[in-house]
Amino acid sequence: MGSIIQVYWTLLLKSLGQTLLLTLFSLLFAFFIGLLFGLMNVSRNKVLNFLGTVYVDGIRGVPLIVLAYFVYFGIPALVQATGNTGFKLSALVAGIISLSMNAGAYMAEIFRAGIQSVDRGQMEAARSLGLPYGISMRRVVLPQAIRTMIPAIISQFIISLKDTSILSVIGFPELTKAGNIIVGNTFAALQVWGIIAIMYMVVIVTLSRLAKKLERRLNVSNAG
Repeated sequence: MGSIIQVYWTLLLKSLGQTLLLTLFSLLFAFFIGLLFGLMNVSRNKVLNFLGTVYVDGIRGVPLIVLAYFVYFGIPALVQATGNTGFKLSALVAGIISLSMNAGAYMAEIFRAGIQSVDRGQMEAARSLGLPYGISMRRVVLPQAIRTMIPAIISQFIISLKDTSILSVIGFPELTKAGNIIVGNTFAALQVWGIIAIMYMVVIVTLSRLAKKLERRLNVSNAG
């Protein structure tokens, strides 16, 4: 194991960096996707509510690997069918799109639950002061909702981090892809996958402890 780390440590660290980069970008876009569809899901407008529900249920009903294949192979095929034969997506772009869409559906549920956890009296009080619905939501409800959602958002970050391993199927150079390359060169599957598992474990345990620490602080703050 030590010799593998000595020879391939640069590849492993670079792949870990690619994994974290993909996760960060995906969660950033997923945050705004989740906010949009979360607001649609709590809207009194039946059309918006229906569209939000269709997106959340539809995306959550499709395995991430199928979504990744569709984005990486299907979308370029559709565009090329219109005459733009040179169009293609890089593995990074396709990975960000597919992971953002997937995480965004789960983030929408986090936002919906967070918004609904805020007492309705907060919105009613803001509206009684003459504030429009949009401003009341943005300045009164959402700040309180996001405060309670932080642990769940970090948990979704952890889930998305683990989901990046699926994107090795489209050639994205994340940790699992690096593991496959190293195993192909060394034939030391046990040692290589042990190293990959430890790297994932260190990052995920660190993030999990951060989530628990934030949750404790929020609970203490709310109690005060």
